[in-house]
Order: sequence, then structure tokens, then C-alpha cells
Amino acid sequence: MKLIECKDLCMKYEGITAFEGLTFSVDEGDFLCIVGENGSGKSTLIKGLLGLKKHSGGTIEFSGVKPKEIGYLPQQTAAQKDFPATVWEVVLSGCLNRNSYFPFYTKENKERAKTEIGRMKIEGIVSKSYRDLSGGQQQRVLLARALCATEKLLLLDEPVSGLDPIVTSEMYEVIHELNHSGVTVIMVTHDIHNAVHYGNRILNMSRNDYFFGTSDDYIKTDSFKAMSRGCFHKEGGCFSHGR
Repeated sequence: MKLIECKDLCMKYEGITAFEGLTFSVDEGDFLCIVGENGSGKSTLIKGLLGLKKHSGGTIEFSGVKPKEIGYLPQQTAAQKDFPATVWEVVLSGCLNRNSYFPFYTKENKERAKTEIGRMKIEGIVSKSYRDLSGGQQQRVLLARALCATEKLLLLDEPVSGLDPIVTSEMYEVIHELNHSGVTVIMVTHDIHNAVHYGNRILNMSRNDYFFGTSDDYIKTDSFKAMSRGCFHKEGGCFSHGR
């Protein structure tokens, strides 16, 4: 079942066209990786999917999911990394959209938060201040928060940015497991190799053209070869030259 379908989408940023003529879809169970050049409109697209920014042309159609039902893990600013709330408070805040205009957390909200904390294996740090955590721990907390908002769709914006290689690998495995448990994932990333290893579909955005299709088809394109600097053969999760 299609969750999102975008046709001939055009969006602007500060009055300048960020992209136009973009067509792609997201099916239930997909792991879609959005890759491409800086300035190609990836962040603007995210805001459009979340309903935070209106598109100037084309259509965005949702089926079985609404923008407010998308769990979102944004890129963090320095100020956000220094947020003084506890882990429990941060995770629980992911339930706010579920309550509409009701300003208090319900028993169901708290049980949901406990479930996602367990899922992310962060039970031992729930009382700690978010600002005192490592980068990897903060990302697990934000992922738990995003999961409190949805059972269907996660939108992740550079979730491994700034993490060391070991923690990066762990985060990709966590996201992969969530996808296999039935959560549809849309992830913006500059990590082209892991994008084609974990993602089943790729949306490559550039200033000149777009690619949307399977990861296996994408690794045959000139766009992938250029972005991966010639290392474009996927074999059991590893990459080597030539194909």
C-alpha cells in the first residue's frame, strides 16, 4: 500500500525554486534513502512531507498516514544538544501529538514511552539529563521520542551525523531492525554506501535531474558512481571497484 505519493512536486525556499518536477512514492515497509548534493532541496522536501511548508506545484498525497503521524528525528543544533530535560521527559514529549488539545500525558502515553525506551535499550539512563549524554545516546533518545509519535512512518534527517564509525554502524542496525519490524523509514543521508546497503529504494536529488528507484538499479547509474567515487559494487554489504 502506498503511504505517500508525490507527483511533479515543486517547492521554493525563500522565493527561489528548490526543486521542481519531482515524482516519487513511499510504500508501506519501504526503507527510502534520500541522497544528493548540498542545496538540492532535501531539507525543503522534508518540511513539505511534514506539512511545515507548502508546495508551490504538483501534489503530495497521503494514504493511511497523516503528516502529524510521522515520527521525526531532525538534525540537531548545538542548542538542542544542550537541552536540560531528562531522557524520560524528552522521550515522553513524543506523545504530544497523540493528545490533540489535551495538555496532560495519559497512562497510555507513559506506557508507550516505557516501551520505546526499552526498544532503544536506554532504560539505564532515563533519569539522566539529555545534555550529559554521548552523541549516540542522544540519537537513541530522539529515536525513542520519534517512535512515540508513530507506529507507521519515521522520517530521519542525517541520524548518524557526527557519530563515530562504531556508533554509526550500531545506529544503522537499529534503524534496519525497526524497518524489519514493520516501520516504514524515510532517511536523508550523505552516507551513500550505507544508503544502498540498507535502503530498498533511493531518491537521488541533484540540481539537474533526479533518480527514484531500487538501490540495485541506483548503483548502476552515473550519479552513484560519481558520489561513491568509483566504489559501486554491492556484494554482501561490502563495496569494491567495478561491476
